[in-house]
Amino acid sequence: MIPLHDNIPSQRTPYVNYIIIAINCLFFLLEIASGPYLRELINILGFIPAKFLALWHQSPRDLLSIHLPLFTTMFLHGGWLHLIANMWTLYIFGDNVEDTLGHGRYLLFYLICGLAGSFLYLLTAPYSQIPVIGASGAIAGVMGAYFFLFPHSRVLTLIPFLFIYIVEIPAYVFLGFWFVLQFFSGTLSIVSSRAGGGVAWWAHIGGFLCGVLLLYIFIPSRVRWPFRSRL
Repeated sequence: MIPLHDNIPSQRTPYVNYIIIAINCLFFLLEIASGPYLRELINILGFIPAKFLALWHQSPRDLLSIHLPLFTTMFLHGGWLHLIANMWTLYIFGDNVEDTLGHGRYLLFYLICGLAGSFLYLLTAPYSQIPVIGASGAIAGVMGAYFFLFPHSRVLTLIPFLFIYIVEIPAYVFLGFWFVLQFFSGTLSIVSSRAGGGVAWWAHIGGFLCGVLLLYIFIPSRVRWPFRSRL
């Protein structure tokens, strides 16, 4: 399913969301410009679980080498399709979450969700030497927040199944189906390494769950659980 847009207008300009999208695009241009050094760039700025744990044991004082990839990996992507899919999803759902949390809270929220995604992936694949890149964990956190903040909003969705269908469905259906798919795929990836398909499913799951839990901390005082949903 491909989201096209939702029906919740922003009350203020989502500056932070736009800046995050711009930074992701700039990092992708850096990847393109790196040419033959792209693999080296990914190995340095991407998150590699086995390397992360090895550095913790061998060079615990080298904080920059240990922690920098946890942040830079959120802004790297594996190709145009990966970048466009992530940025489009962030564009659709991120503005409303930023609108609710406020600019500063939203930035911190986004980064923490990205970190949570990487750490849950680390727990499920601690010996992996394959670099994990992409903003999917952080964006999954935004989707988790949207799921509870605006469950009854409508998402215009493109469904390519035999024919192309464009339907409007509730956000809780779209995002709920997305999460179930991630969980099912993540579980299969543990049972069989071939089922992973090169996707860090548990980073998505970790980001989504973190986004839900952080609402208890980041939600402004004017909003209390259960969260209000705007129709």
